[in-house]
Amino acid sequence: MSSADAPAPRKFRFAAGGEGNAEEGGARRFVKLAQKAEELGYDSFMIPDHVGNQVGPIAALGALAVATDKIRIGTAVLANGFRHPAILAKDATTIDVLSGGRLELGIGAGWMKDEFDQAGIDYERPGARIAKLEESLQILDTLLRGQECNFDGEYYKISGLKGSPRPRQGPRPPIAVGGGGPKMLALAAKYADIVSVAPPSTKEGKMLLSGITMEATAARVDGIREAAGDRFGDIELNWTITAVMPTDDREAMAEMALGAISNGYPPNIEADVTLTVQDILDSPYLAIGTYDEIADQIRKVRDRTSMSYVGIFPTQMEAFAPVIALLKGE
Repeated sequence: MSSADAPAPRKFRFAAGGEGNAEEGGARRFVKLAQKAEELGYDSFMIPDHVGNQVGPIAALGALAVATDKIRIGTAVLANGFRHPAILAKDATTIDVLSGGRLELGIGAGWMKDEFDQAGIDYERPGARIAKLEESLQILDTLLRGQECNFDGEYYKISGLKGSPRPRQGPRPPIAVGGGGPKMLALAAKYADIVSVAPPSTKEGKMLLSGITMEATAARVDGIREAAGDRFGDIELNWTITAVMPTDDREAMAEMALGAISNGYPPNIEADVTLTVQDILDSPYLAIGTYDEIADQIRKVRDRTSMSYVGIFPTQMEAFAPVIALLKGE
């Protein structure tokens, strides 16, 4: 395919969310954060799903549905093992109706074993959790359309259940699935409308440093493209920038970041490789430089990987907002 025949890139979208603490303002804090994200020009606001010190995502989405006007709202991401898909579908379509058709439903297999143990919920082996999620995705696809579901799987059995209420969005609210490993990304490529591309992680939940490079990210996208086949063009690719570092000296800031990583900070990173300053500067997951330089870097990420849906943590919403102004509409 020549460059003249290549499809135009998707326009950028920007999401805030993905972290929260019930003791730091609780649900009211989430409402204020979502309203602030809407004011700053973000396209969507996402709520995480944890059983510990965290607000309940479904109830919080209900509050956001009436407290915001235009911003899309969703989950990043629900742990499949916490809810039966038939019940989740009803909650999701209800939120879609209340919000006027603004829901994006993010769901994953669940990865924090400690939370499953604390709640007394069986934390199955990875293969079983992925297989269970695949069944849930098939059930959700039917029920979120307002259609009758008959499903006879290994983990779920649905008999003659019709999805209700009917969602405002047609044919259904978009489903987002993400991951860093090939099995999860292949599953996402098969069923999801939005695929979140994350670095791979260890069994303990530490992010592998080798996964943050541009080349490693592009390789994961290539795997999604292969697994998705003809539907790849219909998939929106998302990633989350883990650190926004505005500066007039990109190289110096990248050297500082590399030094911190080399000294074991942040502790949720597994330094399985030695990276260069250029690796840090090119990484899709780090935003370093002036606002113009960060905007240019994000354009390069889209050119190289076709990822266009940018996620930002709430603590960095305001720091990143000037970049949105530079990229909005592109």
